[in-house]
Amino acid sequence: MSLSDRNRSGATFMLLGFSDSPQLQVPLFLIFLAIYTVAVVGNLGMIVIIRINPKLHTPMYFFLSHLSFVDFCYSCTVAPKTLMNLVVKDRTISFSGCAVQFFSFCTFGVAESLLLAVMAYDRFVAICNPLLYTVAMSQKLCAMLVVGSYAWGVACSLMLTCSALKLSFHGFNTINHFFCEFSSLISLSFSDTFINQLLLFIFATFNEISTLLIILTSYVSIVVTILKMRSASGRHKAFSTCASHLTAITNFHVPILFLYCVPNSRNSRHTVKVASVFYTVINPMLNPLIYSLRNKEVKDAIRKVMYKKSHFIQLISNDVFSRHEQLEQTLKCS
Repeated sequence: MSLSDRNRSGATFMLLGFSDSPQLQVPLFLIFLAIYTVAVVGNLGMIVIIRINPKLHTPMYFFLSHLSFVDFCYSCTVAPKTLMNLVVKDRTISFSGCAVQFFSFCTFGVAESLLLAVMAYDRFVAICNPLLYTVAMSQKLCAMLVVGSYAWGVACSLMLTCSALKLSFHGFNTINHFFCEFSSLISLSFSDTFINQLLLFIFATFNEISTLLIILTSYVSIVVTILKMRSASGRHKAFSTCASHLTAITNFHVPILFLYCVPNSRNSRHTVKVASVFYTVINPMLNPLIYSLRNKEVKDAIRKVMYKKSHFIQLISNDVFSRHEQLEQTLKCS
């Protein structure tokens, strides 16, 4: 076993999280728990609604269901450990546990970035080439785009995680963050981290520039097409279908650009934590709310599900009530 292997096997990490503000531990726990609960219920609910409603079996909602799945996995990677560290004193995590958390976080983060770009392309085809939409966005192409998003996410995560596995660490290390974020992890190593930092900057910048370029190109064409429409109602409908997606793009990309794509940034750890909370915890909760509140088809599907549920409950209660009356009549006759 090499010296670096022994250092890694014996290394212990502690996630500092928000322990520097002990008076906020309980309020933060309650807030994060509420956000996490809404994120899980909202994203799983979105997946179920899209699956059970035939009207939502279109490419747009196919991508949205995968976005909800990614957000669900994304929040489950970070939030549970964060919640636990807010109520326990032992905030330690092993090196392997740290690597697994970062790998999962990076995989779903990159996949979400690509899915948002894919959804922008889908809106471009739907609005700019509506007659060719069903042909251009075939089931095979949609499946390939989704699989490609996951595959590239795994590839980026493997490269960064493998580079982190080669680093050496002292026995006890304090990570001034609430999860095993890559730059916070490599800052603790006494190895040369130039390659690790370069890889992080290259992957983050490449992913951001490529996905934002696709999004920008798609929406420039969309805006031009919408402005050429003669019908005011048509323009309003086209803009409304894009509003939810643009909001999700802004919520996801702005914090990441702020944190990872600025070379030699000197952001304070408090600022980094706040920005990280937004895209790791809050954003997975916002996406299902944005798409459910601003999308008429999704709202109609939710109303139908709620109506069927209430109607079913009413039928069950009526049946129980009638059986109770029959039992009373039988007892009176006897």
